[in-house]
Amino acid sequence: MSLPAELEALPPPVVINEIDYAVRLQTLVDLLVAEMAAAGVTYDVNTLETDPAVILVQVAAYIDINLRQRVNEAVRANLLPYATSGDLDILAQFYDVIRLYQETDTALRLRVVLAIQGRSTGGTEPRYRGIALGADVRVADAAVYTVGKDPTVHVAVFATDNNGIADQPLLAAVDAALQAPAVRMVNDIIVVASASQQAVNIEANVWLLPQTAESVLTDMDAALTAAWTSEMALGRDVTPSWIYSKLQIGGIHKVELVTPTADIVVPFNEAAALGTITLNNMGRDY
Repeated sequence: MSLPAELEALPPPVVINEIDYAVRLQTLVDLLVAEMAAAGVTYDVNTLETDPAVILVQVAAYIDINLRQRVNEAVRANLLPYATSGDLDILAQFYDVIRLYQETDTALRLRVVLAIQGRSTGGTEPRYRGIALGADVRVADAAVYTVGKDPTVHVAVFATDNNGIADQPLLAAVDAALQAPAVRMVNDIIVVASASQQAVNIEANVWLLPQTAESVLTDMDAALTAAWTSEMALGRDVTPSWIYSKLQIGGIHKVELVTPTADIVVPFNEAAALGTITLNNMGRDY
């Protein structure tokens, strides 16, 4: 489960109990032996698995851990970092945040955090960002910022599709949401645009293991493209180590990056676009 940074740093709630059937069973066994001893009966519950007392204790332990699990689930349903599906919808509604059609729990959870932050007197950036994310499910992220002393509020939109580039209908939807009279502060001038894209071309020399088919190069290309689509975001730097981790798949002996050889730093309001992928087959080695 992916969480916003503000929730990721929270410690696990102490109210949620760790459940272990073996530990709970042993606790009940010890209690049974103690009660028998108090009644003057020496009883070893481990002598016979079919003993009725043993069976009853096992059933009691099973019922007990299921009840404890249900309590844990009820607690999680009321905590923003853990609530999912309909439970999360109810929590979000408390903050006037309604799930978009096909919006994920992760995206909805982030908008709830932004809605809470946006109610403070500390500024409108979280509020505007939350409104932009809620304008359309195709908005993957948005950066809200000003340049120098110019009071113009810029909103850079990063899309879930189209390689991150926000098309005109998406920009129009975000702009309409932000320009609504109940949203825009009277003196604010808001300009919405697609997040700038830095195209990154990748070239690597690849050595295959002796028995690996050359078609693995196609698999490498696909793996890198899929990871780029799912993991790249506004402000995320492109590092050689990240590229290596996506190219070093099964059947590959060694990967040597030709480009890039150093980190590519991406500004917070931009995103890196995947350019060409060139994989040079250097032969086989072991």
